[in-house]
Amino acid sequence: MNDDSPAIEPLLARLCGGAINGKDYVGYFMNEHGEELVFAQRRGDKTARLWHSDADWKMVRVGDHSIRLDGAMEGVITVADLIIDRSEATWLSSCLAASRHLRPGRA
Repeated sequence: MNDDSPAIEPLLARLCGGAINGKDYVGYFMNEHGEELVFAQRRGDKTARLWHSDADWKMVRVGDHSIRLDGAMEGVITVADLIIDRSEATWLSSCLAASRHLRPGRA
């Protein structure tokens, strides 16, 4: 990697308006509609943070069991109070799995 390259964390922090630093596990996703998502897990935090451009970058807390298939609305996937599509849910699940070791009690 080129040492002149900017670190991804400050770029993602500017994008979503969140507090992200170089020690966080971060993920970025853009869906087919151009909506952007940012994921950040800080070592020792019980939950990760998720920002979605379609939700005005409002931060929501997510954990290992946050992704839900809503029984009331057939086929709708939710996380916190957000409705997400299958590709977003797959990406988020991967981020949660990859950062699991950073959450307390997870190894």
